[in-house]
Amino acid sequence: MNYLWSKKSLIEFIEKSINSVVSEKNYVFSDLFAWTWIVWRYFKEKWHSVIANDLQYYSFVLNKNYIWNHTDLYFSWLREVIPELFVWNVNNYKDIVLNYLNSLEWKKWFIYKNYSVWWTKKSEYERMYFSDENAMKCDAIRSKIEKWKNKELINENEYYFLLTSLLENIDKVANTASVYWAFLKKLKKSAQNLMTLKPANFYLNDHEHMVYNSDVNELIKNTSHDVVYLDPPYNERQYSANYHVLETIAKYDKPKIKGKTWMRDYSKQKSLYCKKTEVKNSFRELIQNIDAKYVFLSYNCEWLMNIEDIKEIMSSRWEYWVFTKEYRRFKADKTENRNHKKSSVTEYLHYVKITN
Repeated sequence: MNYLWSKKSLIEFIEKSINSVVSEKNYVFSDLFAWTWIVWRYFKEKWHSVIANDLQYYSFVLNKNYIWNHTDLYFSWLREVIPELFVWNVNNYKDIVLNYLNSLEWKKWFIYKNYSVWWTKKSEYERMYFSDENAMKCDAIRSKIEKWKNKELINENEYYFLLTSLLENIDKVANTASVYWAFLKKLKKSAQNLMTLKPANFYLNDHEHMVYNSDVNELIKNTSHDVVYLDPPYNERQYSANYHVLETIAKYDKPKIKGKTWMRDYSKQKSLYCKKTEVKNSFRELIQNIDAKYVFLSYNCEWLMNIEDIKEIMSSRWEYWVFTKEYRRFKADKTENRNHKKSSVTEYLHYVKITN
């Protein structure tokens, strides 16, 4: 997936810092703003049990596949539909099902009629999120997955694997510059490629994992944790707007959409962590209510809360420290009216060991 401000370049710094503080070896790792897969997937592969949460449904879908799924998928109830599944090699099952979906006859349904090149030429605004072929193929695959679920031909684990595979592969051919709050005026080269479903493979292990789709400040009132990692939104751009098309494909709920970019209503998914007037109070409430042994917060030096605010709030729960690391600025920062002069930025990993 194309995510802005991914922690990929910082993951070793994060792990090393956490392990220098946490004395326990087999702790449960909780990522409560799990909007990208980088951090929690890394800790799952390090053999930890993982708890993940995100307010966006499309992110919840990815989390259900990559975290919650941890054993092989057999697609047993699909054997009458796809006879090739009678083979005895479980390693082939996912590929067989995806090949079947890849071969479906294309459909001119919701995605095609609202987010493709040709159809939207009839509308007030052209919305060139996908080529006609990819939009039709997306409609065919998405509707088939839902039909299988409703007929109980796939279980919950298989459902989220298939949805994740679709989301990841349709994202690769989207006609956008990483996010969906705007589309390009002409189809870029990658958007002209025909989408091919490839498996969204997940890591197998023996641990049970939990995934939530909740407001983090509500979730922590009813849950307890070992090691909590927080990576909240950094600026005033709502992520529900950045990825609204993926949200619609994930839900496939044919929402009312409006505006030049055909945005779905996301009023119930707005994060207070994106509001300068609200973020400090929201973070204070989160820290005061959280039931955990250790809390780590990723936050860099140029966003909505300042270092003094964070230190004051986290120190209220006892022993506070911070790690720092300088890294290269994400190149898209230069194009979003930020006018940053520095070529690098400092990441702060704040943490508190809670004893009260």
